[in-house]
Amino acid sequence: MKFKFLLCASAALLPALPAFAQDVAAPAGDQEIVIADLRRTDIVVVASGIEEMPENVGRAVTLIERDEIERRQTVALADLLSTTPGVTVSRNGGLGGFTGVRIRGAEAEHTLVLIDGVRVNDPSSPGGGFDFGNLLAGSIKRVEVLRGANSVVWGSQAIGGVVNVVTQDGSYGLTASGNAEYGSQDSLFANAALGYGGQNVRAGFTAGYARTDGISAAASGTEPDGYRQFGASGRFAVDLTPDLTIDLRGYYADSRTDLDGFPPPTYAFSDTVEYSTAEELYGYAGINARLFGDVLRNRLSVSLARIDRDNYDPAFGTTPSFIGRGRSERYEYQGQLRPVDAVTAVFGAEHEDSRFNDGSTFASTGVTSFYGQAIVTPFDAATLTAGIRNDDHKAFGNHTTFGFSASVRPAYGTVLRGSYSEGFKAPTLYQLYSFYGTRTLRPETSKGYDLSAEQQLLDGVLRLKATWFHRDTSNQIDFDLGTFTYANLARTRAEGVEIELGVDLLEGLHLRGNYTHVATRNRAGGANYGKELARRPRDSASLSADYRFGENGPSIGGTVTIVGRSFDNPANSVRLDGYTLASIRGEVPLGERLALYGRVENLFDTKYQTVATYGTPGRSAHGGVRVRFN
Repeated sequence: MKFKFLLCASAALLPALPAFAQDVAAPAGDQEIVIADLRRTDIVVVASGIEEMPENVGRAVTLIERDEIERRQTVALADLLSTTPGVTVSRNGGLGGFTGVRIRGAEAEHTLVLIDGVRVNDPSSPGGGFDFGNLLAGSIKRVEVLRGANSVVWGSQAIGGVVNVVTQDGSYGLTASGNAEYGSQDSLFANAALGYGGQNVRAGFTAGYARTDGISAAASGTEPDGYRQFGASGRFAVDLTPDLTIDLRGYYADSRTDLDGFPPPTYAFSDTVEYSTAEELYGYAGINARLFGDVLRNRLSVSLARIDRDNYDPAFGTTPSFIGRGRSERYEYQGQLRPVDAVTAVFGAEHEDSRFNDGSTFASTGVTSFYGQAIVTPFDAATLTAGIRNDDHKAFGNHTTFGFSASVRPAYGTVLRGSYSEGFKAPTLYQLYSFYGTRTLRPETSKGYDLSAEQQLLDGVLRLKATWFHRDTSNQIDFDLGTFTYANLARTRAEGVEIELGVDLLEGLHLRGNYTHVATRNRAGGANYGKELARRPRDSASLSADYRFGENGPSIGGTVTIVGRSFDNPANSVRLDGYTLASIRGEVPLGERLALYGRVENLFDTKYQTVATYGTPGRSAHGGVRVRFN
C-alpha cells in the first residue's frame, strides 16, 4: 500500500512541474525496436527499456512491422514468429490450440509477453506462460522480439526472451483500413481499424472476428475441432498541455476452441465434444512528462491483466470441468536522466500483485522491484550499458540480477555486439499452492552470453549477421512424476548460433533468410542427464522472398521453413521428425484503396507434428480483399 500511495502522490505532483509531452519516456509498448535485417531507419528501440538508435543496441532484437504482417497475410502471430531467428513454436492441433513459443531453447514459460506495455503471462496457468494460440495478428502494428535473458529491464519470467506486441494506433490524420478473407475449413477472418492523429490527440481502434471449422486436434481423429474469436483493441493519447500526456490502452479477446480428450473405455486421445473458452482483458493508463527540458523524463503507469479460462465436457453436463482465473495489477514509475549527451541513467520502481483461482485453491502474492541502468557512449563508435535490479518477492525475499551489453561500430556498416544477462523467474502460484504445489520451491535463474557481428555490403544491398549465444538455467521447475508435485528438478544448458541474411538486389525485391542451430541439454542428475530438452529442434531455417512489380503493382511471394527433428519428451523416447513447409502468396491492387490477395499454405501437404499425437493443418487456400483510406 505504501508503494501505491507513493506512485499516486507523485502523479498528483507532476502537473505542477514544467514538463514536455511530445518526447516523454514511454513504456516499451509504445516504442519501436531495431530491425533484424539491419536496414537503417528512423525508428527507436526498447532493448534497454528506453529509446535508442539501432546501432547503439547491444542485444539481439527482431522487429516485425505491420507491412510485413500484411505482406505475409498473417492470421496467427505465432506462425510469423516461427520464421524468425532463434524462435520455435509448438501447437496442440489447429488454430486456437495451445501454442508455446520458445526462444533460444528456453521453456515456453520463460518467454515474457507484453501487449501494449501490459505483462500478459497468465498467473493461473501451471507454468505462468502465455498461450499464443489466441493471439491473432489483425490488431497488431508491430512486434518486438528480444532474444536472451533480460530480467534487469523486464523482471521475472524474462529468462528466454521477451515478445512485446504493439497494437495499431492513430497517426497522420484520419485513417481507416480493413480486410476480410475466406478459405479452407470454412475459415473466415475479418478485421477493421480506425485511427486519428492530430496535433494533441492520437487514437486508434481495431476490431476483429475469426472463425474456422479447423482440423481434428487429435492426429488420429476425424471430427474437425473449430475455433472462433472476437477481439478488439483501443489506444488513446492526449496532450493535456504541451507539457503533459495521458496515455490509455485496452485489449480484449473472447475465444472458444474445440478440444479432443481421453474418453472411456480406452482413454486414448481421440475425438470428443469438449471445448474451452478464454476471455482476456488487458488495460493500461499512464502519465508521461519531461522535466527541466531534456534532462529528466518520467512515466507513471498502472496496468491490469485478467484472464478467465473454462473447459467444458457436454457429456458430463454444463458445469465447467476446469476453471482458471488469473489476475495481475502492476504499478510502475520509470525515470530517465540525461545530464550530458554521452550518459543516460534509467531507474525505476515497480510493484505487482497477482492472484489465481482454479475452483479449489485461491492464492495471491506480490513483488516490489527497483532497478537502475547506465547507458554510456564514451565515443561515437561505442555504447556501453550496465544495469542492476532487485526483486523483493513476498514468498522468496530479495533476488538481484545484473546485465551488461556493448555495441561497437569500428567502420561504416559494421556493428559488433556482446552481452551478459541474467534471468529470474519466481515459482507460479499454481506451482506453489495448487493440489500439486510445493511451497518450498526456489526461483528459477539463468545466466546467458551472446556475441554478434553484422555487416552491410554493397551500400546496404546485402546484410549479414551472425550471433553466438550460451545460457545456463538453474533450479528449473518441472513436474515430478515420482511425487506428482512440482519440484526444482532440472539444470539445463542451451548453446547455438543464429545467422541472418537480408538482400535487396532489385527494386521491389525483398529477400530475408535465417538459420538457427541450438544444442540443448538436461544437466540435472538422474535418468535424463545429458538428454535433449523436449520440443527443441536442433536446426531450423526460414527463407522468404517477395517481389512487387512497380511501385503500386501486383506482388508475389513465398516462404519456406525447415525444422529439424526433435523429441517430444524429456526421456527422448518419442521422436518428432523434421519437416519442410512451403507457402505462396500474391496481391493485386485495384486502384489506390483496394486490393485482392490470396495464399496457399503448406503447399505440398506435408504431414508433420510439433506435439506428439496432435494433428497439424494440411494444404489450405485463402483469398480476401483489403481496403485502406488515408
